[in-house]
Amino acid sequence: QMLVIARALLTRPKVLLIDEMSAGLAPVIVTRLMTAVRKLADDGLAVVLVEQFAALALSIGNRAYVMRRGRVVYDGDCARLRQSPDELHRLYLGGAESAVPA
Repeated sequence: QMLVIARALLTRPKVLLIDEMSAGLAPVIVTRLMTAVRKLADDGLAVVLVEQFAALALSIGNRAYVMRRGRVVYDGDCARLRQSPDELHRLYLGGAESAVPA
């Protein structure tokens, strides 16, 4: 994954799309990758990260979108979901419709 990201950066993109960056990697490697991606975002690169481990993505993101059954059920700040794990769980697994504006 690090090599793929490095190759993508050679083209000096304005947006970097990353799909399931943590798939099959050891936790220590995932931590390094997430740190590198956060630095890229801090340096001005727009990063779109699709990640099944929400807590991982929320730990480095600014904005979150949660989709369920093809619909956006959350569009908002990552910090809000980090601070409300019950809301995140409900958004992912369903239940009553979200009180969070979508």
